[in-house]
Amino acid sequence: MTDQPVRVAVVGTGAWWGRQHAVAFSSRRDAVLCAVAGRTPQRTRQRAGEFGVAGYTDIEEMLDRERPDLVSVCLPNEGHFEPTLRIIRAGFPLLVEKPLVFELAQADALLAEAAERDLFFAINFNHRYARPMRLAAEAIREQRLGRLTFASWRFGGEPGTSSHPHANLIETQCHGLDLLEHLCGPVESVMAQMSDATSRGYSTLTVALQFACGAVGSLLGSYDSSYSYPGTHLMEINGLGGRVLIEDTVRRYTFTPAGDETSRVWQAGYFNDVGRDFHATFDRYLDDLLPAFADGRPPPVPATAGRRALRLAHAIIESHVNGVRVTTPLD
Repeated sequence: MTDQPVRVAVVGTGAWWGRQHAVAFSSRRDAVLCAVAGRTPQRTRQRAGEFGVAGYTDIEEMLDRERPDLVSVCLPNEGHFEPTLRIIRAGFPLLVEKPLVFELAQADALLAEAAERDLFFAINFNHRYARPMRLAAEAIREQRLGRLTFASWRFGGEPGTSSHPHANLIETQCHGLDLLEHLCGPVESVMAQMSDATSRGYSTLTVALQFACGAVGSLLGSYDSSYSYPGTHLMEINGLGGRVLIEDTVRRYTFTPAGDETSRVWQAGYFNDVGRDFHATFDRYLDDLLPAFADGRPPPVPATAGRRALRLAHAIIESHVNGVRVTTPLD
């Protein structure tokens, strides 16, 4: 492992996650932000000036001049494919924001091109790094829940800017699909119901899940809700030995043994600003990703995880269209 910080260029100058990427890489000891690239000159100049780095509106020019060690791609959700492909073909390792893309053929093309060049290719499923999620993974790994019986995920808020009719499913509920499999194992089949009653595409949906372990599950996602509501996100995992409840991703973790009315609860204490900060889950992810990259190891969350979430999403769409249960083998 080298002692030199990883030089990172961020592609994307958006006010939300684009800026979060720039903040994260510019504030670490094991990384340095070397450049930003954006689509609009004014916003690119502003972001470059804010962090004291070079700014570019041409990705190839940025790559040629800066030669970053790693490229972090944080662009509008429907605009991922073409810039990501250009970075891969230029031969640069990369971290991309979710969703990987919206179409499976595009996902397969990106993965094939990256594999051909043996590139480090990671995706940001940062929900895995929330403290409650890590506690849940630990409880399941140590078999404190016993045999899993069912799991549920509910997550609802306002729509973003994507025009795709299945934007909520592909760009937001991908976190749920990833975490349900991350914690409970592969999903064998899905069956879906969707609503387009608000004329925002299929903005509310519910999915029945069958896990390979024998457990069943459900996913409820919506863009017809609000992130201001208490209990915006809720995840429950039940086993014969106990239950895990996760509230609002970072807010609270509760484990209750079966037959016991006493629960064990984690929630961030008074001084623990990081524990309750959702944005800090990205920093915790980088705590794993950057050492893996520096050591030449595979990404902790490879881009193939993005392809798997997309594969499940397309099976859910197929189920809704045809009114049937659709199998989802690992492929």
